[in-house]
Amino acid sequence: MKNKTFLFIDGSNLYGGQYELFGPKRYIHFSKLIEKLEDNINVSFDEIYFYTSYSPKSKKPTAREKLFLKNEAFFYRSVRDTKHVIFFKGYRSKTSRKEKEVDVKLTADLVSLGFLNKFHVAYLFTGDADFLQALFTLQKTPKKKDLYILSLQNKIMHKGAFYFPTLIVAFEKIHVSFHAAQKIKVVTISATDVLRDV
Repeated sequence: MKNKTFLFIDGSNLYGGQYELFGPKRYIHFSKLIEKLEDNINVSFDEIYFYTSYSPKSKKPTAREKLFLKNEAFFYRSVRDTKHVIFFKGYRSKTSRKEKEVDVKLTADLVSLGFLNKFHVAYLFTGDADFLQALFTLQKTPKKKDLYILSLQNKIMHKGAFYFPTLIVAFEKIHVSFHAAQKIKVVTISATDVLRDV
């Protein structure tokens, strides 16, 4: 069986990071990001698993909220239109508006697919250190897996970089101090190559 490379994405973390970087008028076109990422790190993702939930809409949304929701819709549409993407949509609690099912589903898929030996290499795209336990569990699979962390320049999982090779996706030169024990490499992608106007 061909050694396969899977990409698991904490979609809400990725969306929040790109919105923080580029605001409501522009968004990262997901297929372009994947294309540039594959070129830069010399990899081809056989399957991409994307986990998120859509933001709830208020009964009387403000102008700011409308801009956010429009941007979010454009971004997630670009994700759904990308080849090899398995898109999981969780939901938001009606009371707390917090995301539900998403993190659990990502963790369950990452660990179960690893133990079923569906992939040899896995990249986890997130800035959330809560997922570290899933990666630690994957280190116990009978067949060794190569595990990597991907993070946006403004959503770096600093703790994870002490344990797993970490690639920081940057759209400009960044000046961040890292500990010598961290396994970090910065991958620079031109923003003009991946950004689209809303």
